[in-house]
Amino acid sequence: MNKQAVAHYLCRITAWGSLLFLIPALVSLFYGEWDSLKVFIEVAVGMAVLSLPMAILKPKESDMFAKEALMIVALLWVIYPVAGALPFWLSGEIPSFVDAVFESVSGFTTTGSTILTDIESMSHGMLFWRSFTHWVGGMGVLVLAIAILPANKATMYLMRAECAGPQVGKLTPKGRTSARYLYIIYGVLTVALTVLLILGGMPVFDSICHAMGTAGTGGFGIKNNGIAFYNSKYIEYVLTVGMIVFGVNFSIYYLILTGHIKTVLRNAELRVYLIIILLATGLIMGSNILIHPDPEENFRSAVFQVSSIMTSTGFGTDDYALWPEFSQMVLLMLMFIGACAGSTGGGLKVQRIIIMFKSVKKFVRQTLSPKCVYVLKGEDKTMDTATVHGVQTYFILYTGLLFISLLLVSFDNNDFATSFSSVVTCINNIGPGLNKVGPTQNFSFFSNFAKIILSFDMLLGRLECLPVIVMLSPSVWRNKF
Repeated sequence: MNKQAVAHYLCRITAWGSLLFLIPALVSLFYGEWDSLKVFIEVAVGMAVLSLPMAILKPKESDMFAKEALMIVALLWVIYPVAGALPFWLSGEIPSFVDAVFESVSGFTTTGSTILTDIESMSHGMLFWRSFTHWVGGMGVLVLAIAILPANKATMYLMRAECAGPQVGKLTPKGRTSARYLYIIYGVLTVALTVLLILGGMPVFDSICHAMGTAGTGGFGIKNNGIAFYNSKYIEYVLTVGMIVFGVNFSIYYLILTGHIKTVLRNAELRVYLIIILLATGLIMGSNILIHPDPEENFRSAVFQVSSIMTSTGFGTDDYALWPEFSQMVLLMLMFIGACAGSTGGGLKVQRIIIMFKSVKKFVRQTLSPKCVYVLKGEDKTMDTATVHGVQTYFILYTGLLFISLLLVSFDNNDFATSFSSVVTCINNIGPGLNKVGPTQNFSFFSNFAKIILSFDMLLGRLECLPVIVMLSPSVWRNKF
């Protein structure tokens, strides 16, 4: 592995990333919060000073391939959450460093799980920073990395490592241009959602924070009662639509903008995604009819929570821990399915579910008719064998790591539903779980050991295992390619 190139480009990205801390610093300045302002500036300067020497010094060999790109992405996703934890910890607003790291990892990975018991006690600067980590982590620091890295094969490897889901491709022939289009779409949709929330009577600061949390499908709120604090049907419907929109593959919006409407209508993943949302909403409405006898209230509660869980946003307007067991099981299934590939959502991804079902169908057909040849098709094209194998391999890794994490977290001796759902919600980047980690609870009661395991799960879920495994592989560090 070209370690000099990895260090060089990693430091260049980190140096530029230090500027991100100046944005919440401006918020602290606006509200006259001098302590948090000082902390944000100190962290920004510290990151720049530590990374600039290696960023300026060019490596003898600048060639980068898959391993180097995966290593950069993995290390970047360790550096940023740790650096992001420093403002929380240094300001004293989260006294425990482990808790601060957990909160930061949860933010950048757009999980939304929290250890905070009194969110409203935090300063405006820190509340903004929590939501801003969602926005940055939603699309990733991908555009920054690609803008800095040389135009070579590493660009596409970074795209594959950053963009969740199978079959990651480019919107345009150039990776840099693809990244710019992604962020333009991302930014425009975020601004539009902010304006809609403001029109609904939500304060400007609250609207910006919730729009960033929705865009990144993260779900950090700024009120102890969450979205229920605003008691507004309009806001709930706007956020419901917003969550669904950001759970769609972003290439769909690019196709719409370029006039490829027929291609969008033929997209199987989009159709299945919307069908699952409608079906889950209907099932929960039927189960919750005694809790919410009013049809409109029942629909609004069900569709909001379904959209929130499936897109891994994690906002809440209703305590689904009080819902019937059937409704809770539907939500648990949605935690596994997740949003579309190429979106900011978490979970296994709808595309993978489709591929796995098609693989099972093919296996059954070949078993019944061994002499017949069947091929898997996706979007009217024969599906690449490598893609199918990649999905199967990922599912094996995902399942194995989930159960290993469950064993480790079980040392805290919580009930099964709490332990299981905490691991599921973290590795799928959902946010709330069941029982002690339900929508009105938090993760503060876990031991430091369990919080570290769950933080690691969040990183695994956001990067979909491979970059983290590459980073931890001794053979990758030993070899030079």
